[in-house]
Amino acid sequence: MPTQPPFTISANVIHLVSRISESLGRINQDYLQSSPQLRKQNRIKTIAGTLAIEGNTLSLEQITAIMEGKHVLGEPKEIAEVHGAIAAYEKLPEWRANSEEDFLAAHGLLMSEILKDAGKFRSQGVGIHQGEKVVHVAPQANRVPLLVQDLFNWAETSDQHPLIVSSVVHYELEFIHPFMDGNGRMGRLWQTLLLGQWKPVFFLLPLESVIKDRQQAYYDALGAADKATDSLPFIEFILEAIDSVLQENLQNIDTESDQVTDQASDQVKSLLKILDIQYLAVPEMMERLSLSHRTYFRKNYLNPAIKLGLVEMSHPEKPRSPKQKYRKQQ
Repeated sequence: MPTQPPFTISANVIHLVSRISESLGRINQDYLQSSPQLRKQNRIKTIAGTLAIEGNTLSLEQITAIMEGKHVLGEPKEIAEVHGAIAAYEKLPEWRANSEEDFLAAHGLLMSEILKDAGKFRSQGVGIHQGEKVVHVAPQANRVPLLVQDLFNWAETSDQHPLIVSSVVHYELEFIHPFMDGNGRMGRLWQTLLLGQWKPVFFLLPLESVIKDRQQAYYDALGAADKATDSLPFIEFILEAIDSVLQENLQNIDTESDQVTDQASDQVKSLLKILDIQYLAVPEMMERLSLSHRTYFRKNYLNPAIKLGLVEMSHPEKPRSPKQKYRKQQ
């Protein structure tokens, strides 16, 4: 039977879990998924946030350029960190949160261009320093594989709320410090994986960016949990960060949704009314709208709807395919 990590649950934790659950009920995952602009912005903020916590100085603009395959001037190590983070977050939904094999594979991908022993547990002792002061001595290296697997087994079998379980796993991974480098990034990555496997919308939210904005509080919460031998301070911190990122994205979604609605012409709105989850060919749509002029239909109805991201193609890789059909964006 796996060992339960030491933590308690406060009234504040219960309140935050309830508030986050309510926000999750309001957030429109389909819209967030289908909005290329929000999705791209959130991924950039995620990568920038998790790397900036570790001292990476590349700007949002530089990280955006790297994601777009453009050449960027900067420290090779920092650019390599971005490449690793892009690859890891792209692969994230495919990994199993309880798998040591996937955990090592994730570290290997994240740190492949940076660390000689990427994808391998550390083989020596490590201590965490603040200045010249040692603030945490990690468990002995030979205990790391057992501690990690025991933690994953506990997370898989625990009856605690996923928000609490993921926060405890994040803290415990920082405490165990399984690798010579990249531990902070892996703790944040693995919490996102646990949350995303519970509610896939978390794969689309930039939690790491909020943690970066509260970086000192993040370190303080880790230290307070170490001192108390209880991860409660860290659980509360992370839940507050999750609550914040949800509120921010609810606001962004409402704003962009209003903007799209405002931009849509009466013709586009008419088109959306006759579309649903089934794909329709152009003649079928024109018949439902009682239109006969194909060029007019494309110019005033179909093309603007596609440009606003409100309509999707059955064959997006071949826009001019004679078999092309269309439906409302899912």
